[in-house]
Amino acid sequence: MNPALRFFEERIGQKMLGTPSPFMQWLDPVLVKATEGQLTFAYTIRPEMTNPIGTLHGGVTAAIIDDAIGATMFSLGEPHFYTTLNNVIDYFAPAWPGQEVLAITSLIKRGRQIVHAQCEIRERNENKLLARGISNLMRTDRKKEINT
Repeated sequence: MNPALRFFEERIGQKMLGTPSPFMQWLDPVLVKATEGQLTFAYTIRPEMTNPIGTLHGGVTAAIIDDAIGATMFSLGEPHFYTTLNNVIDYFAPAWPGQEVLAITSLIKRGRQIVHAQCEIRERNENKLLARGISNLMRTDRKKEINT
């Protein structure tokens, strides 16, 4: 079995502690679902994640998308890191402090060097689409270790 996927499967329903991403730990998600190439995280919007008008900051939304897609690449169990080439985000509706949102990732196309992925941010209770990000990622020569 893919040890990276096992790492995620063992953490379903838990906060993502001990990940290689310190930023993910600041975002403080709970893993909801994990399959190879598809992850779902739940985030509770905190006041420090908001903009001056009190809604989820667009930069934090972009960070959630980028970080969740990065974790999805990790779930593939490949020995190399992938780096984000671009991250195009469409914003559809605001999120507010205390609100819970889901980040749902998927791979659209997986080539030898380039992967095209997406992440939707949805309001958890009503499933309302809040934002969608599309990214291209490139395989690097940098290898990683998978510790479980």
